[in-house]
Amino acid sequence: MPNTSQTPSTEAPLDLGAALDAAVTAAHAGAAILQSYSHHRADLVIDRKARNDLVSQADREAEEAVIQELRERTPQFGIVAEETGGKVAGRATWYIDPLDGTTNFLHGIPHYAVSIALIAHAGTQVAAGTTVDVDTPVVAAIYDPSREELFNAVYGIGAWLNGHRIHCSRTQTLDDAVLATGFPFRDFSFADQYMPTLHHAINHTRGVRRLGAAALDLAWTAAGRFDGYWEMGLAPWDVAAGTLILREAGGVAEDMYGVDPWPIGGYVVSGNPHIAQALKGMLAPHITAPPAKKG
Repeated sequence: MPNTSQTPSTEAPLDLGAALDAAVTAAHAGAAILQSYSHHRADLVIDRKARNDLVSQADREAEEAVIQELRERTPQFGIVAEETGGKVAGRATWYIDPLDGTTNFLHGIPHYAVSIALIAHAGTQVAAGTTVDVDTPVVAAIYDPSREELFNAVYGIGAWLNGHRIHCSRTQTLDDAVLATGFPFRDFSFADQYMPTLHHAINHTRGVRRLGAAALDLAWTAAGRFDGYWEMGLAPWDVAAGTLILREAGGVAEDMYGVDPWPIGGYVVSGNPHIAQALKGMLAPHITAPPAKKG
């Protein structure tokens, strides 16, 4: 929650415009590498991190390109990236997914993206007279190279798709809603919580889609293509950018358990305000205590 008091700060506000420019440039740099591999995926070296959790040289090289761009342009910020790790540092930290939708990419399904977000840490001034009280996504870029669609957002200013402002849908009930979700695919420990929610959604909505790229699920919800989206067991970099884009499009993107200020734990419930609230009601009978923190 922002603190808009006029208490003087010893540090200048973050330059969110410069950070957005860096994120967009880095997203395009990463996507260029992905697309260079897209026509000869059979030649990619693929490693298995865990069951159904794959990484290829395309992921790694794209991440290197993204990190190089961000380090050159914003050396003052920390970096947390999917493949190389990193750490929270400074007044804000980049969260990077160089290839959201790796399985789609490796199978030639043209639905994947580069996802980059800047998280301002509690106490950071993000605009004149505006300080965030909790860690908050403040800059986001999600680039889908197959469709040449760039979703981006800046905290307190808005969200855009290819330069046009976007807004979430106005659907008011689950009966009329098209929802996105993601099935358990790597960590099955929460399947008993998840499956009843899927069963309910199948029977009480206009339809449920599972496309396999969480960042795009959130971005498409922001653009009104989906009315709501929920998923469990994701990683912070999967949802960081999409959280801000959806929020700035007038929607809701929250930690399913109501514990974290953004869905850093990977348990996300989201949608336009009406559908997000309905989804919370759908989830409430089935979810239990928040999962234990890792590490």
